[in-house]
Amino acid sequence: MSEPRPAVDPATHELLDRLQARADATGTSRKRLHALLEAVLSVGRGLDLQQVLGRIVEAAVSLVDAGYGALGVIGEDRMLSAFVPVGVDDEAWAAIGALPSGHGLLGELVRHPEPLRLDELSAHPAFRGFPPNHPPMHSFLGVPIRVRGQVFGNLYLTEKRGTARFDEEDEAVLMTLAVAAGVAIENSRLFERSSLRERWLASGSEVTNSLLSGRPRAEVLGLLLEHAHKNVAADLGLIAVPVEGADTLRIALAVGAESDRYHGEFVPLREGYLGRAFTEASASVSLDVEHDPRNGADSARWAGFGPAMAVPLGSGGTDPRGVLLLARNSRANAFTAEASASLKGFTRQVSLAMELAERRKDAVQLALLEDRDRIARDLHDLAIQRLFATGMTLQGALRFVTHPEAEQRLRRAVDDLDTTIKIIRSTIFGLRSQQDSVLRQGLRSRVAQAVEAATGPLGFAPALRVEGLVESRVPVALADHVVAVLVEALSNTARYARATSVDVHLTATADRTTLTVTDDGVGIPEDARFSGIGNMRDRARMAGGELRIGTPPGGGTRLTWSAPSADSV
Repeated sequence: MSEPRPAVDPATHELLDRLQARADATGTSRKRLHALLEAVLSVGRGLDLQQVLGRIVEAAVSLVDAGYGALGVIGEDRMLSAFVPVGVDDEAWAAIGALPSGHGLLGELVRHPEPLRLDELSAHPAFRGFPPNHPPMHSFLGVPIRVRGQVFGNLYLTEKRGTARFDEEDEAVLMTLAVAAGVAIENSRLFERSSLRERWLASGSEVTNSLLSGRPRAEVLGLLLEHAHKNVAADLGLIAVPVEGADTLRIALAVGAESDRYHGEFVPLREGYLGRAFTEASASVSLDVEHDPRNGADSARWAGFGPAMAVPLGSGGTDPRGVLLLARNSRANAFTAEASASLKGFTRQVSLAMELAERRKDAVQLALLEDRDRIARDLHDLAIQRLFATGMTLQGALRFVTHPEAEQRLRRAVDDLDTTIKIIRSTIFGLRSQQDSVLRQGLRSRVAQAVEAATGPLGFAPALRVEGLVESRVPVALADHVVAVLVEALSNTARYARATSVDVHLTATADRTTLTVTDDGVGIPEDARFSGIGNMRDRARMAGGELRIGTPPGGGTRLTWSAPSADSV
């Protein structure tokens, strides 16, 4: 059973009837009418826009028996934003260079959207010559394609086979095909918009859920970049973040073409296309980022890339957290206004989710501090008072006890109660001190205190080196992990390593926070099972990092614990 054919648009029916009347008057064969109808039906099959455009050009070349054909899509700047050629292979186009942008004769139909038929295209006043390696062309036929009354683009046909010129019948056939093409293009665009809207919604939902579920910020922004890069069909995607204390941006994430070359690069903060998009805190679209006048001396950075979009990452204020850039190669189609608007909406949604996640994190931290204060208060007001009352009762009972051993046991119980009260008071002080340290002390101070506290058990003072902006780059939650891991590592060294020296090295770069503890002791036995190591691994997993334990060249143990820094992306 044959596949059902799509219905023909009423407007196409009308033009086919008009063409039939003209064919009867001019003697046009029914074979050509049948070919036109087949072409009209073929361009209506499928919903992928690029495939539809390709079918339209192929059908046009076949119907009018042309050597070459192309469909030029008109962009918002009234220039050609896309060009779909037929008859010239990729190798030949590569030799010619950049695709036409709409100057010269091709732009004549953009400026005057009416059918244009020429016996010799070089004789037209708008003709500006061919670029090097371009095949020779003489006869020319062009007609506009309208979608909902607006000119979408133009069909260009050259080199009529078997004769020197295109005739009126060729023009009428091509105009009929252009009407059908407009219908097919509109259907494809509606389907594409619907599908793209669903993809953006799914992307926003996935990234937002990842943020609110507590996944590391670096991982979430990587997910954001992957979705944006895929949804707009970009060749290159990257996220750049400001470097604290420096007037530069650092490309923290990059995907796509030449991503390895861009990852980790530093970009001027107040110069170039990317830097100005960040400082101006506004979205920016460029038709040719390599030659964008905003680049200045930074043009070479974007060699080989053309259309680009840059969107600040933030909640809409004047202090963005970074900037997202998406670019296509120099021969690709420009980004549409719809793509730019969708990307801005997506990044705005993610930025708001990021703000919400951070506020939730702050609320959790505040609730933890309040809970610690409540526990300390309850211990003081309830537990200590009851223990104290019990101790007083036992002391009062001592005078009724005559047996020496019983009296000694009662006094020992009273002493134990006093010791317990002191421990609880110490715990209360520790809870409140920890709360105060979270609010007031920085990581550098907390690490120094932990190292100093280990001096007694070790029998010597460990060496300490701190590098980087640890106070600003390491958030409170990550700092708590670092201090806990350091205390555990120093404790294990004091108990098992029999070391004579320990080196503690803490670094906080823009990418990672790394704690390294190295000793010259006896090392870790192969059959050792320390619960503390498991705890340190758990902390690394919670922070999105890793724990490595090895042996330095001189012997001993080297423990390296690292996790992403707060501003790594």
